[in-house]
Amino acid sequence: LLQLILMVGLVMFVHEFGHFIASKSLGIPVEEFGLGLPPRLLKLFTWKGTDFTLNWIPFGAFVRPKGENDAGEPDGMLAAPAWKRSIILLAGATMNFVLGIVLLFFLFNALGKPVTNQVLITKVTADSPAQLAGLQKNDLVLALNGEQITSVELLVERIKTNAGAEVHLEILRDGQSQTIAVTPNPTIGVYLGNPTEKASISDSIRNAFRGFAQMVEQLVTLPAKLIRGTIAPEMARLSGFKGMYDMFSYATEQDQELQSSGAVSAPIMRMNLLITLTIGLGVMNLLPIPGLDGGQILLLLPE
Repeated sequence: LLQLILMVGLVMFVHEFGHFIASKSLGIPVEEFGLGLPPRLLKLFTWKGTDFTLNWIPFGAFVRPKGENDAGEPDGMLAAPAWKRSIILLAGATMNFVLGIVLLFFLFNALGKPVTNQVLITKVTADSPAQLAGLQKNDLVLALNGEQITSVELLVERIKTNAGAEVHLEILRDGQSQTIAVTPNPTIGVYLGNPTEKASISDSIRNAFRGFAQMVEQLVTLPAKLIRGTIAPEMARLSGFKGMYDMFSYATEQDQELQSSGAVSAPIMRMNLLITLTIGLGVMNLLPIPGLDGGQILLLLPE
């Protein structure tokens, strides 16, 4: 629970920090930067005219620029040109996106680069033809009936084609090549994937931006997909704090399982949830809805 509170707090803190640094950079004073939400617990310190406070509700943060609700303040936010106010409003979501891209970089760097022309058995189901034949997790599939296997799709297709007939899989295990006979019924009962190799910095950066673009596209096109019925409504339902807690708990269990198996050492499932949360918050805040940053930006466009 504490981890989840810190995770949500980090996403909201980064968002508000974006508003803070944009305001300061454009010469608009910030009266208060609050950690947590009001009521105020205590004032921590004052820096360059900004009171940094600790508040009772332990979620996120908030920023209170000078003249936020009073156009009469000569150097306040409402008295500033529209382009300055737009930048300040955009800065929150921008910082969420930056956090998402940075985390995606570390995620792809930890996962490594998939070797797409090789096929790895990632799991063998109990009492399956594969288990009875002696196939094991982390076996690298080299060939089937003498045909070289160069993709997961090719192996799946060949297994379906030979359903009910014995096939001979050439595998690599602990550096040793061996052949195992197995009869699909109609599958052999394995999970397949690609082995990975260490990702370069450039690969991780490229994959981070590609992953960010894909996530934004999925979020933006979600309403249209719901209307067309291409995704089930339950797959896109809003989730409250209880739902987030359940997802975080499940991600924690998956991380523990992955780490105990030696697959990865980084908490990739929780990191992925944090990435989804920060990018989702950024996209949601830019929607042209009253009360959100996007709604305020929409009202600034005529100016």
